[in-house]
Amino acid sequence: MAEQNRRADATPPPEFEGDEARPLPTLRVTIVTGDRLVYQGEARRVVAPAVNGQIAILPGHLTLLTALEPGEMIVRREQDSEGAAGDGPVAIDLAIGGGFLEVRDDEVIVLVDSAERAEEIDVARAEEARLRALEAMRQYRGTPEYAAAARALSRSRARLKVARHVRVRR
Repeated sequence: MAEQNRRADATPPPEFEGDEARPLPTLRVTIVTGDRLVYQGEARRVVAPAVNGQIAILPGHLTLLTALEPGEMIVRREQDSEGAAGDGPVAIDLAIGGGFLEVRDDEVIVLVDSAERAEEIDVARAEEARLRALEAMRQYRGTPEYAAAARALSRSRARLKVARHVRVRR
């Protein structure tokens, strides 16, 4: 709280004192599904589709446990002085199928039903899944199966969004 209330003319925060700036803090991020480790490494920011809206996790975030919806998750990695990530892309875009996210002591643990990196997504298959889900929603309107079709539609839309978003950026 004191950091938030620091006056503009007060002394600079510790990371800017001295001749050289100290490295900015990072998060330790682990993303897993039931059958594989999707990502484990350092990140500057994690953006995730929580049940009550999109959330961004930065170093120093308060302890949190939240449910995730199907959607796009972005892991923003460290950049070097030339603006590139040391051993891979600067941002890792994932289509997730829902799950849970926990933050504690600058560690983010994400447990998800499914996760696909943008480059792993087959756009044609995702579009076929979207069309099948739409048809199932029409067919099962007013029945318990409708909810499953709606979840399938959310997952296929997330996959398409991630695949198209990354392809446009590159």
